[in-house]
Amino acid sequence: MRKRSGKRNASSAGSDVRKPAGIRRKEGTPSRRWLKIGLLGLFFIVLVPVSLWTLPDLIQHFVYTHRIRLPFFIDLSRPAELSLNHTINMYLTSEEGISLGVWHTVPDSRWKEAQGKDSAWYQRSLGDGSPVFIYLHGNTGSRAAPHRVGVSKVLSALGYHVLVPDYRGFGDSTGEPTEAGLTTDALYVYKWVKARCRDSLVVIWGHSLGTGVSTNTAVKLIEEGVIFDGVILEGAFNSARQKIQFHVFSWYYWKFPGVGYFFPEPWEHNKVVFPTEESLKKIRSPILFLHAEDDHLVPFPVAQQMYEVAVSAQNAERVKLEAFDGSKGYLHNGLYRDPKLPGVLKNFVLSL
Repeated sequence: MRKRSGKRNASSAGSDVRKPAGIRRKEGTPSRRWLKIGLLGLFFIVLVPVSLWTLPDLIQHFVYTHRIRLPFFIDLSRPAELSLNHTINMYLTSEEGISLGVWHTVPDSRWKEAQGKDSAWYQRSLGDGSPVFIYLHGNTGSRAAPHRVGVSKVLSALGYHVLVPDYRGFGDSTGEPTEAGLTTDALYVYKWVKARCRDSLVVIWGHSLGTGVSTNTAVKLIEEGVIFDGVILEGAFNSARQKIQFHVFSWYYWKFPGVGYFFPEPWEHNKVVFPTEESLKKIRSPILFLHAEDDHLVPFPVAQQMYEVAVSAQNAERVKLEAFDGSKGYLHNGLYRDPKLPGVLKNFVLSL
């Protein structure tokens, strides 16, 4: 009897005994862990999209990624360090307070003559009758990016002048990028070239983000009664029809599940629209679309859709779509490496 009573008393007494503090903390660990996971999930699901909604500067950085100055440790005032030894660096003022860094590469045939020449000589050279290309690059980095340098070398080898500006906020250009600002910069460079090139052909080549800038610029010029001699759109995207999971600016966005519910169309809320499809309906210049079948940022069907829009606005003789074999691995930036590209470009220029 005493033993049974003792057991009951021990059991009863044990229920009143407090466990050591260390044990209590250990048992509380799982709940704290789940609390941390919950708070982290709340941050990504709620705070991140809310921040993107309320902080235009943040989404502006995501769209343009202009503060990522790739490649690193490049002196943009010295293009010869990138084997552009017949290129001059200059700065143009597109509007008050905005200085644009620009490279001008002359045709390969003039590389010896170009050695040691100043800006005045380069400006005069624009009137030598050779076609002039203005290359409007995509987001991220500067005019020194390898694929941009590669395009300049291809065009120069074909006997063309090439001007590659960095928009405001990119490279060593001043200011902060906006859609209206980038269009203003492109318009200024175009008019600057036209004032110096006499009757030479002037072709606008836009890549990625630059396709939106190019088509915006074309529409602005149409409103002024001016028509581009020719337009090249490489890796063109379509804000109006392209779904968010494929949007060229949204790589950061679809990493966070559920963000679309809180923040469905960041480019519209931040006035980043680039209505390429609507612009194509108004353009009457010859257009050449260049697109890799394995483009990982803008799927090839998007280019086909825009080609169809452009053809319906003009005709198939004035609008061409050149597809590049997906097995070559060019993706979004590598078309300049294709051996057939020089021939495609030369034929396009001859058709103008």
